[in-house]
Amino acid sequence: MAGKSSKGGAKTTKKKKELHNGRIQYVMRLVESSTCDVCKTPCTRGLNYAAHMKEPGAVGYGVPCILTRKAIQ
Repeated sequence: MAGKSSKGGAKTTKKKKELHNGRIQYVMRLVESSTCDVCKTPCTRGLNYAAHMKEPGAVGYGVPCILTRKAIQ
């Protein structure tokens, strides 16, 4: 019996994680200022970030885009 485990042959199934408070959680993509500049529906967060990134020497890591929001299930 080399290479076989001696445990039972029953398969385990993964259960879905349930949210403990019942709230829906969302995830959004991070976008750069170049994406915010050409956006068809500009938001205040994106406009502020694009203005900040136009300053010389500005370092940015992106901003969450509300248009790419998806619910986690």
